Formats: sequence, C-alpha cells, structure tokens
Amino acid sequence: MTNATRTTAERGHLAGRREWTAFVVLLLPLLLVSMDISVLFFAIPSIDRDLAPSATQQLWIFDVYAFALAGLLITMGSLGDRIGRRRLLLIGAFAFSAASVAAAYATSPEMLIAARALLGVGGATLMPSTMGLVRNMFRDERQRGRAIGIWSGAMAGGIALGSVLSGVMLQHFWWGSVFLINVPAMVLLVVLVPVLVPEFKDPGPGRFDFLSVPLSMGAVLPVVYGVKESAAHGLDVQRGLIIAAGLLVGLVFVRRQRSRDDALISRELFRDRGFAAGVGLNALASFAMMGSSYFTTQYLQSVLGMSTLEAALWSLAPSLAVGAAAPTATAIAQRTDRARVVRAGFVIAAAGFAVLSLTGTDSLWLLLAGCAVLSCGIVTVMALVSDLALSTAPPRKASSAASLLETGQEFGGAMGMALLGAVAMAVYTADMPGSAPEDARKTLAGAVATGDGSLIAAARDAFVHSMRYASMTGAVLLLAGAVLTTMLLRRRPAVAERGEPALTG
Repeated sequence: MTNATRTTAERGHLAGRREWTAFVVLLLPLLLVSMDISVLFFAIPSIDRDLAPSATQQLWIFDVYAFALAGLLITMGSLGDRIGRRRLLLIGAFAFSAASVAAAYATSPEMLIAARALLGVGGATLMPSTMGLVRNMFRDERQRGRAIGIWSGAMAGGIALGSVLSGVMLQHFWWGSVFLINVPAMVLLVVLVPVLVPEFKDPGPGRFDFLSVPLSMGAVLPVVYGVKESAAHGLDVQRGLIIAAGLLVGLVFVRRQRSRDDALISRELFRDRGFAAGVGLNALASFAMMGSSYFTTQYLQSVLGMSTLEAALWSLAPSLAVGAAAPTATAIAQRTDRARVVRAGFVIAAAGFAVLSLTGTDSLWLLLAGCAVLSCGIVTVMALVSDLALSTAPPRKASSAASLLETGQEFGGAMGMALLGAVAMAVYTADMPGSAPEDARKTLAGAVATGDGSLIAAARDAFVHSMRYASMTGAVLLLAGAVLTTMLLRRRPAVAERGEPALTG
C-alpha cells in the first residue's frame, strides 16, 4: 500500500501522542529483559566472594535466566492472547520486581539461582506481551514499522548496555545493586501502563492446552541447552543425546499443535507464508549477531588485553550506528520493496563479517568498524522481518506471533554460537603447538593463564586466524540469507490491516 492509495479508514487508525507515550513506557521492560542477559558479567567475582558457589552453581546462576526465558516464551505468548496482554504484562512486571529483590538479597547460591529462574519467567511474560501490544496499538503500517524499528535497536542496545551498567554500579555499590536497578523501572511500568495502554486479547481463544506447556519446554530447553553447551565445551555423545531428546519432544509437540483447535501455536499464524519467512530470517539474523559476539568479546579481552569493563565500554561504540539503522531501514522499506531492503541488510552484515576477517592481533578500530557494519545489517533485517511476521499474523494472535519470533531468536543465537564457535575452535586447536598444555590448546584464555609469553603470542595468532575462518563462514551464510530472502519475499505487497481487531477493555 503506497502513500497515494492509503484509505480514509487506515488514516483513522493512526496512533497519536498517547500511543507513542505508551510505546516509550513499553520499551522499559524490553531494555531490562535484554540487559539482564549480560548484567552479571562483572558481578560474578563479588558473588563468588560472598556466596561461594561451586563451578556448576556459577554456570546455573548465569544460564538459568536465559533457559527459563526461552522455555516459557511460547506458553506466555499464548497465555497473553487469552487473558489479555496488558494483564500479563503487569503480572510479569510484579514477578520481575519480586525476583529482582530476591536476587539482590540472596544469601546462598541456591537462592540466587531460584531468583534468576523467576526473573526468566517474568521476562518470558514481558517480551511477547509488549511486542503484541505494539502490534495492536500501531495499526498503521508505516507507524508500526517505525515502532518495531526502534524496538529492534533498543533490544540490541540493551544487551550491550547491561554489562556496562553493571560495571559502573559495582564500582559504587554491592553486587545486588545490579538487580535492584530493575525495581524503579518496573514500578513506573505498573503505574503508567494501566493509564496509557488499552487491553487487547483474543475474543475467542478456546481452552488452554495445559499438556502442551511441558511439551513446549521439553522441546525448547534441551535443544538450547545442548547447543550452548556444545558451543562452550564441544559436542559429545551426552550433549548430542540431549539435543536429540529435545528434537523428539519437539516432533510430538508439533504434531499436537497441528491436530488441536486450542493449540498453543495457532495454525492461523502460518496461513500467510510471510510469517514463517519472517521467523526464519529473524533466526538467521540472530545467528549472526550472537555468533559474532562469541569471538569479538574474547578478542577485546584476551587478544588486546582489555579489562572486562574497558571491553564492555568499547563494545558500546558500534551501538551508536545501530541506533539509527533500524528506523532508517524501515523508512526506506516503506518507499520501496521490503525484500530489497532485507536483502541489502544481509549483504551489509556479510560485509561486516568480511571486515572482521581482516582483523589482526592489534586491530581495535577495524574490529569496531566490522562490528558496526555487521550490527547495522543485522538490525535492519530483524526490524523488517519482525514487522513482516507481526503484520501477517491475526491481531488477536499477536502475542503468540511475538513469542515464536523470540523463540526463533533464541534458537538462532544458540546455533550461531555453536557453529561459528566450533569453526573457530577447530582452527585454533589445529594452529596451536602440540606441546602446549591442554587448557591452552582449547581456549585463548587458557593460554593467557599460563603466563608464557611465547605461548600467549602463538595463541593470539591462532585465535585471530580462527576468527578469520569463522567470519568467512558467517559471511557465506548471510549471503545465503540474501538469496533466501529473494526466494521467500518476492515482491510482497505492503500488508493492510486485517480488519479483525482484538477486543479491548
């Protein structure tokens, strides 16, 4: 739909100052949920001193948040469609606040793990609810595209901001402060959302399929866990069996969804092929973003020798370009073919990987330039395909649609870390001297820990070489994404509002 053909009815759907003010408020939970992914980067040494967790407990303190978030997204998206997105958002805000306080004042590793799990549950309610509300509040195609563009940039920035903010907080306060910063924002959310945001829900959702809840978690969690563990420690029989078990449960889950009218994932979502295309391309974009972070963060700390805080501050530099990329891309897409802009986003991101492949052992500015180009391309893709998926989904299923987008991102990110990490690890290990200690042959950090200058120099060269191959692999996959975009999104017309608004009030 072009400017010239927009109807009077559609102009009547334009969002005003109230909706945009509500949108700014809805960015708060998005920032907090994305920040909590990285907020513990600096806090772990202090937590180790105070709570003395075991190595296994420390891993769970880090990972349980992401696992709970990924495992419950589909369930919470379906629940939001049924009970109301605003209601679930407020419930999630309360749970997130309570969990933040519990985490801040945890007196044992077990208590902190439990609080982090509850934070993940709260995050799983917040993300699909807020994106579903954006879909319902912005019924005009242009405004919705602009809002989702800002949304995508804020989510990418929140992950980078979390580590920096935690470092700044820990310079002045105790480790629990990194959790307490969530509380004032959530209180503000609870106060303003009932005033600014109308309720939206499915007027005829049917019964809630309780059996599909454990099936969805049994499908998502083992695969995400197995892939992430394989990225960190290599694929072995045990991790392979965990992934296979998740895929088997996933098959049972999919068969159940296809045979039931009250399924957690409505078949209506897939009637337009644009939805599945949007979810798949979004997962590929997440693959590249998380896969690149696997080695760029190590480069800053272990190759250039930066402290964690210094590395986190430098990693914010590419975010300056990212902030403008998504809104600019959505504005261009509204004047031309969306597929052309998505394809360009993949090509730009591939160019970013190409720049990263040129990085040497002392190439900070080249690394930052590559990250900026890569991130701009990825955020361009994510903004446009997210808007595509949400606009083709029925408004009454907006939260379910958002939950599938975000679950796809979790899978894509895990696969990116696993595949590009495996490529980098294979090249690194092959380049290291056979006489090197086992830890040094496995990771650059292990080599740095030896204190042997010649071994560290060899390890840094090997790491940069491995990063080159991983970057080239990423570039090839993103170029394949550009080709896939041409096949899946050929000259899709702009999507008009479906004329089936969800119930309000």
